[in-house]
Amino acid sequence: MAQQANQLDRQRFSCPICLELLKDPVTTGCGHSYCKSCINSHWDEEEERGSYSCPQCRQTFKPRPVLVKSTMLADLVEELKKTGLQAAEHKDHDTVSAVAERTKRQTELGLRRQTIQHRVKDTENDVKLLQQEEEALNCSADKAVKDSEKIFTELIHLLEKRSSDVKQQIRSQQDTEVSRVRELQEKLEQEITELKRKDHELQQLSDTEDHNQFLHDYPSLPPLSESTHSSSIRIRPLRNFEDVTAAVTQVRGRLLDILNETGTEVLQIVSQVDVLLQQPEPETRADFLKYSQEIRLDPNTAHRRLLLSEGNRKVSHMREDQSSSDHPDRFTGWYQVLSRESLTRRCYWEMELEVGVRVKGGVGVAVTYKNISRAVKSRECEFGSNDKSWSLYCYENRYEFYYNSIMTPVSGTVSSRVGVYLDHSAGVLSFYSVSDTMTLLHRVQTTFTQPLYAGVRVYNRSTAKLCQLSCQCIN
Repeated sequence: MAQQANQLDRQRFSCPICLELLKDPVTTGCGHSYCKSCINSHWDEEEERGSYSCPQCRQTFKPRPVLVKSTMLADLVEELKKTGLQAAEHKDHDTVSAVAERTKRQTELGLRRQTIQHRVKDTENDVKLLQQEEEALNCSADKAVKDSEKIFTELIHLLEKRSSDVKQQIRSQQDTEVSRVRELQEKLEQEITELKRKDHELQQLSDTEDHNQFLHDYPSLPPLSESTHSSSIRIRPLRNFEDVTAAVTQVRGRLLDILNETGTEVLQIVSQVDVLLQQPEPETRADFLKYSQEIRLDPNTAHRRLLLSEGNRKVSHMREDQSSSDHPDRFTGWYQVLSRESLTRRCYWEMELEVGVRVKGGVGVAVTYKNISRAVKSRECEFGSNDKSWSLYCYENRYEFYYNSIMTPVSGTVSSRVGVYLDHSAGVLSFYSVSDTMTLLHRVQTTFTQPLYAGVRVYNRSTAKLCQLSCQCIN
């Protein structure tokens, strides 16, 4: 019974928050008592809300109440301490009151609600962005369709006009030549008539039985005039306008080549339209290899001092010109070559470099638009010296990056293998030094407006080789 009395006395004079005997007890306006420090801590946590509640009855107060010490409770607690009526709480384990636990959990609940509300707000913002993106996508696609139809309609009209011009020219030339033929034909027919008439006269003379009359009339015969036509006339049936047909056929072939090439590029660009959030860039070499791109060099673009070998994957600088035919795509000023493949998506490739040491050689690993100039030795043609190309130049003991004739020094360990990562739609171009690990050398963030092509520049006895990543991976 004494133990129960002690327990009841302790519960009556214990703080509902800390469950200890009241220390510096205060009473709220609703009549509940707490340790001054406990209730102040509780209200500090509610400061942001602007209202303050009683942990027991949940009554709220505005503004924050001024706490006054409860002298009677303080005296009673001190009396309890003096009389020793402090029995043990739930012996051998800790306990907490429902009020205190509710207060704690209520705070946790508030924090969780805040987290959820933040996530709801962020997600709603994402939905709005996607709605805006959908609208922009539809507008952009509609404009692209309209513009494409207009351009193709103009091309069709141009072809129809050119067809009409050619037809008109053919008909005009036809009329001219037919008129000439008919004029000559009429002259020949007149000559035939005249010749027949003369032949008839001669026949009559020949039939004259009177010898004296025959001899009298014979000298009066007029001499035979020269023929009005040349015996060299040669008729070429169905071949008069064959050259025109052949020329139009050649034009059709060139147009088909252009349409096939550009059509493939356009379809590739269309297929790469991506409105969703960009995927993270690869981090490990294994991640990069997922985007490995098979690249071959185009012999029609190679400078005459460059030798392509190993299936057009290796390029070497030579002392003498190589035997190669003239081609409008060929570089004639700088020792450069382009890839055959256009690059319009996320792709990765590596190049094995051999830089001429004694002769201060170098290799430029580049990407460029196809319409870069080719014919002269000027900045418009050199990789990295214009706004159409980006190039990392690799030397014996250093790297340099060039764009639009601006040089950026590049720090990093010089390696014989360089990796190139391109994300065309994201406008990302990165160069890596590849060995046992991958080291980022230089990164470009821009906007690419056309399909790109891999480019290589080698000079002073240097070579570069596009690696077959599927079978030459470095562990």
